Amino acid sequence: MTHLTADRLHPSELDEPVSASRQTSATSWETGGRFGAALRELLDDTSAFERHQQANLRPEVVEALAERIRATGVKYIYYMIPTLGSRTVAKVVPAEHYERMLRKGIAFHRTALTDLQTSREGELIGGGVSAHEFWALPEPETFQALPWDGEVGRIFCTAYDPPHLGPSGGRLIPLDTRALFAAAHRGFTERTGLELRSGLEPEMTWTGPGLEVVSKEDQSPAYQVENLEKMRPVYKKIISYAQALGFTMIQGDYEDVGQIELNWEYDRAELTAERMTTYRQICKQVARELGLQASFMAKPYNGKMGNGCHHNLSLWRAGADGEENVVEDGRVELHATETARRSIAGMLLHTPGSMLVMGSTVNSYKRYWDAGQFAPSGADWGLDTRGVAIRISANGRMEYRLPDASVNPYLSHLYLLAAIEHGIEAGLEPGEPGAPSALLQDVVVPNTLGSAIDAFEADSYLMGAMPEELTRIFLQLKRDEWARYCGQITQWEFDQYWEAIP
Repeated sequence: MTHLTADRLHPSELDEPVSASRQTSATSWETGGRFGAALRELLDDTSAFERHQQANLRPEVVEALAERIRATGVKYIYYMIPTLGSRTVAKVVPAEHYERMLRKGIAFHRTALTDLQTSREGELIGGGVSAHEFWALPEPETFQALPWDGEVGRIFCTAYDPPHLGPSGGRLIPLDTRALFAAAHRGFTERTGLELRSGLEPEMTWTGPGLEVVSKEDQSPAYQVENLEKMRPVYKKIISYAQALGFTMIQGDYEDVGQIELNWEYDRAELTAERMTTYRQICKQVARELGLQASFMAKPYNGKMGNGCHHNLSLWRAGADGEENVVEDGRVELHATETARRSIAGMLLHTPGSMLVMGSTVNSYKRYWDAGQFAPSGADWGLDTRGVAIRISANGRMEYRLPDASVNPYLSHLYLLAAIEHGIEAGLEPGEPGAPSALLQDVVVPNTLGSAIDAFEADSYLMGAMPEELTRIFLQLKRDEWARYCGQITQWEFDQYWEAIP
């Protein structure tokens, strides 16, 4: 795949004020700035499928995949692609057909990318039953054998409109958020000289025999080794499987009743997002093996910690003397560099417009209503304080605390990347910790899925930066979810009103 070769910000310009001559016009911001222009050009490329296919069929690529299949003993392969709703769809193919798959790929109905979700009105969202198929070409470098069954492997794929569709054929499908983010990141690096790296903190809740916890009233069970011991069968299997799949696992802890968080080393953002997709598969497999239930639901219980997924972000520049983290400048005290400040301002300014991505379910917003549970609720930033949206907890990284564990990690990184580029390119200022700039003083974070839908549509920069098909279908999915929720009569309503109204 290719991306737009746009005017590049010289690295030295990133730490200088943005002059009026370099400011992008208001009209440009409304169309998503250079970020949006680059994605539009990318998605107009009708040769993308053919070039991917040709790359797959290079003799050295075919032979390398064949050798890895032989060496691992894999007999079956999942050809997989993440969906808009952060699930994964796949077809299983006997391993000996690898060369055919490199050439032809796998055909899926287009609505597989929207989780085959039917609206309340009976419409299959994403094109209906008459929608054409898409073709998913494998990325052979992603082949791995699954550690829980060495005869089964997996390969990630990229989704294209089939070339036989004529003028619209051969293009990358914007609903393939994995491929879209990777392409957007390449363009971002080309324009700014910077690479986004991230590390995630996925929390999740486990239930089942042997995991019960007893603690004193109003006392948290967090960090207690006895509770961590109860999770020993779980974390041993998860860590073992993750290591076999290339993760560098670094630490983990017990955070609330049945809730654990296991972390792996940060990396280039698309690799981190891919590992989050894999981590979910690992956890579900471990739950099956141990007879437990494992959930990434954002807020399973009132009075208990929600399942967040903090994104720890840094920006790196490669140079003749090696790599440099531009969120760090050597100072000992906690701080944010000018590039970090501009990035923070962009992320905070677009927090309302991106909340539909960061908190993508009705349940996501219950995290922010449960007081005292460390979930942020404002568009603010600070130094090592847990009540803000962005925390500088250590020099060199920006911890964005709003996403929850049900997030689509490709989509969250995509929206953060767009916001960061806006902040850098426009020279936005966030103010000081606890004292937001005039730009951010009136920013209000949505606290329901319904208000997040409104804020999503109201952010002209993000709406212009993202592909129209992506935003249109994502909105359709989320409006349908919100309508279903608003139409449900809950037990709480029954308890409140059945006898209360004379």
